[in-house]
Amino acid sequence: QVQLVESGGGLVQPGGSLRLSCAASGRMPSIGTMGWHRQAPGKQRELVASITSGGTTNYADSVKGRFTISRDNAKKTVYLQMNSLKPEDTALYYCYIFSTGRDYWGQGTQVTVSS
Repeated sequence: QVQLVESGGGLVQPGGSLRLSCAASGRMPSIGTMGWHRQAPGKQRELVASITSGGTTNYADSVKGRFTISRDNAKKTVYLQMNSLKPEDTALYYCYIFSTGRDYWGQGTQVTVSS
């Protein structure tokens, strides 16, 4: 049974920073792409950032230059460093991992950017 546990969300003022973590447990012979999506109230879920097993990264235009995704394969963990946060970054953030032919998703962690 593969499980993903996210942490690091919270309330932060505009311009602040947060670092999200997502740790996977369970049997995964190999791990492919890892990433983060987010969903704000009343909006569709959108890709925030992804990172392949080879380290190639991809970002939504809205977060380029502010967010950085990274991974630690030994720890089966993916990170999202979020800087210069804006109110429009407020959302529920979900991590995912692609392994053995399917996606696995975390339960989500809330990020709220407000003064």
